Amino acid sequence: MIEIRIHGRGGQGNVVAAYLLAMAAFEENRYGQAFPNFGAERRGAPVMAFVRIADSPIQRRNQVRHPAFLIIQDQALLQVPGVTDGLLPGGKILVNSRQSSAELSEQLGKEAVALQATALAKKILGRPVPNTALLAAFFTLTNMLSQDSLALVLNKRFKGEVLEKNLQLIQQAAGLVPAGLWKEA
Repeated sequence: MIEIRIHGRGGQGNVVAAYLLAMAAFEENRYGQAFPNFGAERRGAPVMAFVRIADSPIQRRNQVRHPAFLIIQDQALLQVPGVTDGLLPGGKILVNSRQSSAELSEQLGKEAVALQATALAKKILGRPVPNTALLAAFFTLTNMLSQDSLALVLNKRFKGEVLEKNLQLIQQAAGLVPAGLWKEA
């Protein structure tokens, strides 16, 4: 079983990202589980979402405390105590950031990949919602699930111009990170 924790702020699509990730697992005949954790329900407040992907039924129902991967939708959250806590040894971090991957890795003392997901989303979607760009990058980095599965679940969630722009966004985001870099993780 692979566990993933997503950190972001209200309004960035954290919960949607978790559900899309789990749904993509279902599309590939795997098991997926996704659920959020948030306090005050307001835009901009820190939000966490948890995802599990497995080849057999998932029995766990608790929060993900020791993820193999972190997806950070707002680089400022790296300053919040506890955001990287519990990351497994050899765990990887994908960060929505303007910094370079090398700078982030050095700063965190862990392997990190940076993607300017908000800027890319603003350019293509016209809105600063980094979730689908980060998912596309995550799928590319890990080869855990295919981009086709992500496109399929986006097709089930969105229609028309919103769908077309999201498909364009995931294609561009996937091309900005090294394919299979984290495949062995």
